[in-house]
Amino acid sequence: MTSLPTTPGLGFKPEHFADIAGRPGAVGFYEVHAENCMGAGGAPHAMLDALRADHALSVHGVGLSIGGAGPLDADHLARVARVIDRFQPASFSEHLAWSSHGAAWLNDLLPLPYTDATLAAVCAHVDQVQDRLGRRMLLENPATYVTFAQSTWDETAFLAEIARRTGCGLLLDVNNVFVSAVNHRFDPRAYLAAFPLHAVGEIHLAGHDTEDLPSGPLLIDSHGRPVADPVWALYAEVIARTGPLPTLVEWDTDVPAFDVLLEEAARAGRVLDAARQGQADAA
Repeated sequence: MTSLPTTPGLGFKPEHFADIAGRPGAVGFYEVHAENCMGAGGAPHAMLDALRADHALSVHGVGLSIGGAGPLDADHLARVARVIDRFQPASFSEHLAWSSHGAAWLNDLLPLPYTDATLAAVCAHVDQVQDRLGRRMLLENPATYVTFAQSTWDETAFLAEIARRTGCGLLLDVNNVFVSAVNHRFDPRAYLAAFPLHAVGEIHLAGHDTEDLPSGPLLIDSHGRPVADPVWALYAEVIARTGPLPTLVEWDTDVPAFDVLLEEAARAGRVLDAARQGQADAA
C-alpha cells in the first residue's frame, strides 16, 4: 500500500472519464465510493483499472455504519474488502456515523451520542474493519444537525480517543466542521484548535447549502456547489499548521463540467504550495 500524494484530488465521476483520460495527472488522486464499485466487473471496474494506472486511488465507504449500536454487517464488510483487494487503493476511509439498524438501511449518515458506551462500540467496529482489511483506515468527522443531551465527550476528544485506542487515522472534513459550527453556534477555530491534527491523513473540502430559519442559518452538507470562502480560510489555517496533506474536493450533486472541478482543485493546490514555500523558507 502506498500513501496518497500531498496534492489536490477529486471525486471520480464516470461522466468525466474521457476528460480524465485526456489529462492524466491533472490532479494527484481520485476518490471512489466503495459502494459504487461492488459489482463483479463491467464498465466501473474497467474505468477504475484505467484510472489507477496513472493516479493514486482513495476508497471512501458510506455504508459500514461504524457508529451503529449493533454489529457490523459482515456481508457488507466482505464486499468492501473485495473492493480493497481488487484495486489496492492508497487510502480507505469511513464516517463517524451510523446508517443502518438491523436489516433497515436508512441511506444517510446519522449522528450518534458521544458516550463511553458509544466509544467502546465504535472502537470495536474500527478494530474489526482494520483487522478484516489488513490496513489502517481513516475516520471522518461528521456534519451534524442535532446534538445529544447524553453526550459526555466533546467530538474532538472522542475522535482523538478512537485514534488512540485503535491506531486508526482521521479524515478531517473542514466543510463538516464549518457546517456543524454554524448549525450548533460554536467557534470552528476553537474546534480545530482542539482537533488531533497529528492523526489526520487526508482532508476533505466541499460546498454546502444555506437555509434561513427563524432561529438563524442552517447549513446542509450538500456537496453541490463550490467550496465557500470561510471554509477555504479554515483550510488554509489548518494547512499552515500541519503542512501539506492530501486534499480532496468533493462535488457529488449537480456535478459540473470537469474544468470547474479542476479550478477548485487548483485553489487547494495554491494553499498546499504556499505551505511548502513556508516550510522551505523556514528551513
